[in-house]
Amino acid sequence: MAHTESAMTARQSWIGTLQIISAAVCWGTLGIFSTYLNQLGFSGWQVTILRIVTAALIVLFMLPKLYPQLLKLSAKQWGGLVLQSLIGVLGMSLCYFFAVIYVGAGPAVALLYTAPVFSLLFSAVLLQEPITRQSALLALVAVFGVGLTMAGDGAQVNWGIGLGLLAGVCYSLYGVLGKRAMHYAHPAPLVFFTSIIISAGALLLLPETYRTYGQLSTLPLATWGYALGLSLIGTVVPFALYMKALEKLPATRASVFTIFEPLTAIALAILLLNQSLSLVQYLGVMLILLAALFNALLNGTTTRVPRWLRRRPKSF
Repeated sequence: MAHTESAMTARQSWIGTLQIISAAVCWGTLGIFSTYLNQLGFSGWQVTILRIVTAALIVLFMLPKLYPQLLKLSAKQWGGLVLQSLIGVLGMSLCYFFAVIYVGAGPAVALLYTAPVFSLLFSAVLLQEPITRQSALLALVAVFGVGLTMAGDGAQVNWGIGLGLLAGVCYSLYGVLGKRAMHYAHPAPLVFFTSIIISAGALLLLPETYRTYGQLSTLPLATWGYALGLSLIGTVVPFALYMKALEKLPATRASVFTIFEPLTAIALAILLLNQSLSLVQYLGVMLILLAALFNALLNGTTTRVPRWLRRRPKSF
């Protein structure tokens, strides 16, 4: 019986790992889609609008299934989901896309991946997940590797650096606050659904949203494809995968595996944008891969399904 339970736990762990990696690869396409949209005249603010509002229109198809669960949420539960949405979705998107404008796509995605370090701290405070020496070391190695990937870009200290780091803070809080919300709420799709809808609702209050879609309507059909890719491939699919993976993995480990996003972003930049890397940047990529590999090998059979999935939800 114990052997069977251990095997099931190990299987859940590996499924969660694959979901995280798949989500990270999808997120890695954001830089490509946003770059194409920037070249067509859309600002970082407008790219954020296109990403979130279009994604909200896509997930509205989930409304009939989730509506009964939405009605059961209390005011305090809604408060937690609003906080998770505005910080983890809208806040991260705004900071990230504006950082791309100030320092470029490479340094921006590197700064975004300071998230594992922030996640260690927030998970300890908000989720009471212990910070092991192994987790801390792997996260630091990954972040150091990401730092090396931006070394060859000559990024200067400016607003972009601060915005990139703030994007990392928001990125880590998306997972931590999302998992915290699932303590008292309901399944992962509900958290994902509300996070997108709440942020989109806030953006629909702004006139710039309507100007952005008006501008989009005057451009070739391929531009709509970029906006759809930004929202579906870069948002809906990875967010859904990420939230499902958090049911199987601690937030700290999940954040470490999302470092596959900068690897994907760098690879796509080389293939599609003809951008090359320096030797130092390739060293950074190697460190990121090694951190992810050792994390999988050392923790792959020890990560358990969180206990809160097997007990009655707590009150907020």
